[in-house]
Amino acid sequence: MPTALITGASRGLGAEIARQLAPSHDLLLGGRPSAGLDALATELDGASTFAVELTDYDEVEAAVEAITTLDVLVHNAGVGSSLERVAETPVEEWHHVLEVNLVAAAELTRLLLPALREAHGHVVFINSGAGRRANPGWAPYAASKFGLRALADALRAEEPDLRVTSVFPGRIDTDMQRDLVAIEGHDYDPSRFLKASSVAGAVVAAVTTSADAHPEEIVLRPTGRG
Repeated sequence: MPTALITGASRGLGAEIARQLAPSHDLLLGGRPSAGLDALATELDGASTFAVELTDYDEVEAAVEAITTLDVLVHNAGVGSSLERVAETPVEEWHHVLEVNLVAAAELTRLLLPALREAHGHVVFINSGAGRRANPGWAPYAASKFGLRALADALRAEEPDLRVTSVFPGRIDTDMQRDLVAIEGHDYDPSRFLKASSVAGAVVAAVTTSADAHPEEIVLRPTGRG
């Protein structure tokens, strides 16, 4: 079977992508070492863990040495930002969000390019609506996602033997979303958000698109009819 590496796989959308890819792919489940990551590997019998801190670049480089061919790389790991306006956002916040959401994805991609080229592989970037439109209070997060879109576009142009897909979902019903809504001071209504299973399904659809087609971008918005 083809092999897929999914970052941020221990919970939420990443775990759902893993579950939906499991029947058709050998999985490498990326994430910080945790009981949740180990439990998912046990649930998805045959899956292996890729338990690294993605911003520890020496650790990442050592971990990818054993990967000689890779069919699918799904960049799902990421962090939100503090929802402060530009005037109140400290430089440390900019560094943290850009490092995790953009720089770490770029470096992992760079290190895995030989394995992806070997397989004529597929790179999927889980982006965001914030990667298409920046709203007040979201500057660091939106900047990281606009940058991720640029990374995907440049990679697609530079590596014609790879397929590169950016997925732009609206807000998703996850634990992270609950935390975000609490910060915003609103009541949580899951019907307002996309289901993780729906977004994961779009990722699987992109990955399984026949070889004659290149799904470059997928945009998903919640309908409120979930």
